[in-house]
Amino acid sequence: MADTPSSPPAEIQPELLALRQQIDSLDRDLLSLLNRRAGLALAVGELKKKEGSVVFRPEREAQVIDGLKAANPGPLLAENVAPIWREIMSACRALETPTRVAYLGPAGTFSEEAALGFFGSSIVRVPCASIDEVFQMTAAGAADFGVVPVENSNEGVVARSLDILLTTPLFIIGETSLFVRQNLLRRENHLQGVEVVCAHPQALAQCHAWLSNHLPLAERRPVSSNAEGARQAGQDPKMAAIASVRAGSEYGLHVVAPAIQDDPHNRTRFAIVTDPHRHPAPKASGHDCTSLIVSVTNRPGALHDMLVPLKKHGVSMTRFESRPARSGQWEYYFYIDLQGHPDEPQVDAALKELRDVCAFFKVLGTYPLDVH
Repeated sequence: MADTPSSPPAEIQPELLALRQQIDSLDRDLLSLLNRRAGLALAVGELKKKEGSVVFRPEREAQVIDGLKAANPGPLLAENVAPIWREIMSACRALETPTRVAYLGPAGTFSEEAALGFFGSSIVRVPCASIDEVFQMTAAGAADFGVVPVENSNEGVVARSLDILLTTPLFIIGETSLFVRQNLLRRENHLQGVEVVCAHPQALAQCHAWLSNHLPLAERRPVSSNAEGARQAGQDPKMAAIASVRAGSEYGLHVVAPAIQDDPHNRTRFAIVTDPHRHPAPKASGHDCTSLIVSVTNRPGALHDMLVPLKKHGVSMTRFESRPARSGQWEYYFYIDLQGHPDEPQVDAALKELRDVCAFFKVLGTYPLDVH
């Protein structure tokens, strides 16, 4: 007779049963409390409708999560509080009105993952074929918000997003940062016979060293998104893709090689954009960022003069990127992130003086920093 798994010691079983019963009871209590919270959220939604105010307020949700993390007695880790409550708030928000969110698709992209991480899963997903389309759908009102990548810790800025931010009527109301783990995906569970590797150009660049070492003869084919590469790899056994585990599951692919990115700390920063006529700018949350695009006339000392108001009023600059103005005159636009909110006197004063010394000045948005 074959051996059978041994049962837990008899003296443990009553204790385990009692603990499970306590958990089941607490789960029912939690469900009851969540429904009470949902009822209050509906009442808030009715008041907002009467006032004509918006449902989603990123600074309010940031303050709620900050308060809960500060009050958390443990053993639940503080870092796990944010995703739990984002899902709770997402489900309650969906009772008031569905939130439509555009992002670079198809299913399984890091942009989709960023959208779900910021808004929670109770949203109407609007996958788009390009970054341009994300902006277009949001500007046209087909989506309430758009999620676009703006910077990668390894490859730098996402040029197309920055170029569109210069001219779009949309503004930024939030940001989220995502740890990016790139995986080689394929229908076959081995590397033999891979002739083409499909991925977004940024992903191909992020995995340059690994591809050179392990697939030096394979064509590197850029596509509109990593998930699109996974979709194509699912149709051709000679193809492999670089994408997330979620994309592999979506298209029935094996993870042939996990975490092939050259930088183990690879992260991508995403901006949340919306129409300022439909959604007001977030109020100060206590840990905010103000993003600008500026340019100065081409004269000696112009760049120095641009920085003087920030130093004078003690406003920290956390990001500074330049992009060519494409005027043929060797002129540049500067993309700047400042720490703080215009409602704060020192930030307001610095912005007013900065505007006076700039030939071009545009506030891209003010929003809570992604500190969760």
